[in-house]
Amino acid sequence: MAESAACPAFQLGGARYDQGSFFGRLRHFIAIIDPSTLFVSEKQLKESIKLLDDYKHGSLSPGVSDLQLWEAQKIKQAIIHPDTGEKIFMPFRMSGYVPFGTPIVIGLLLPNQTVLSTIIWQWLNQSHNACVNYANRNATKPTPTSKFLQGYVGAVSSAVSIAVGLNVLIQKANKLSPATRMIIQRLVPFPAVASANICNVGLMRHNELSEGIDVLDNNGNVVGSSKIAARHAALSAVQPQTVAAHPQRGVPGDLRPLAACGHQPVPPDVSD
Repeated sequence: MAESAACPAFQLGGARYDQGSFFGRLRHFIAIIDPSTLFVSEKQLKESIKLLDDYKHGSLSPGVSDLQLWEAQKIKQAIIHPDTGEKIFMPFRMSGYVPFGTPIVIGLLLPNQTVLSTIIWQWLNQSHNACVNYANRNATKPTPTSKFLQGYVGAVSSAVSIAVGLNVLIQKANKLSPATRMIIQRLVPFPAVASANICNVGLMRHNELSEGIDVLDNNGNVVGSSKIAARHAALSAVQPQTVAAHPQRGVPGDLRPLAACGHQPVPPDVSD
């Protein structure tokens, strides 16, 4: 009851929590990666979509609360791609980022890694990242598949090269004690994954950065295309991923509302 009383007035396409405060943004991220939406039934999904459609067309049944509308929007945004209207494959949803990514994190942190195991775990990590980026891509404009393949190859190559290279250097550092060497080896996945994430997002979203993405007014109407909004979305995805790449890989950047939704509310600095 307390949560219902504190629930803000519903805004279609808006954020439930105050984005002007750290705590509000934190709650927003937690809602995005909430794994409970993975267990939503088909019936619940259809009911949520219908509830939002009724609200949009002004035919909402009496007694429907703001909390119900916010929960319905959370479910729809977690499962349905906003541009294609299709369901996102469960392992590649933002809500699946933690449960499906955790085994890979464990693999990256395994001690006494060989060159082969390093390559395999870095490949699995970047394959998962690439699939998440593709599944949550901006789909308002057609993008050649070759662009996504370039991003995938670039990310895997950079991650494997850095991880293997650093491991080889550490093994040849005879002046380091075994304990120091082990600690440094545990940190190797961070620069490898962080640099690969930057490469992955940059290459896979090159088309958005060069052509811009759709921007919306406060009523949800498309008012044009902006490269500034595209850069803002890309940076918003890259920065948190870089910081949280390892070992907290399960805290992704705000890919869903910024990188994936394909539409951006018009920010004050958008001028192209």
